[in-house]
Amino acid sequence: NRAARIRVGKGDKPVTYEQAYHPHDIGHRKGWLSQHTSNLQSEDGAAERVVEDVFVRRFMYGTFHGCLADEVVIKRRGNLLVICAVMIQKLLPSKFYFLIGYTEELLSHFYKCPVKIEMQTVEEKVVYKYL
Repeated sequence: NRAARIRVGKGDKPVTYEQAYHPHDIGHRKGWLSQHTSNLQSEDGAAERVVEDVFVRRFMYGTFHGCLADEVVIKRRGNLLVICAVMIQKLLPSKFYFLIGYTEELLSHFYKCPVKIEMQTVEEKVVYKYL
């Protein structure tokens, strides 16, 4: 099965760390992008967590449009929702701080739990290797 695999080319196509590994390597060579306990056996709310993760990813992509350098990692620790992201430095720091506060406040109000954004900025998109 070749679904979700990046094709090997002439060595001029830049790929990120997440794209470099195949989907069957999740859990072996790379980690999950969403970490929570709803995937355990006989736990309720697994489908709701997936829908929430999709909404959070789309919200982050729309709020920080063109600034995401890699995929967003979502972690749930008890009642706390932690969103980890790597951003490209396209905006002024004051605008980044405003958008972080805006996102935390809106998602906290929407999900009725504290939301924390852990962000790291890079000057340009990080290339893991070329395929």
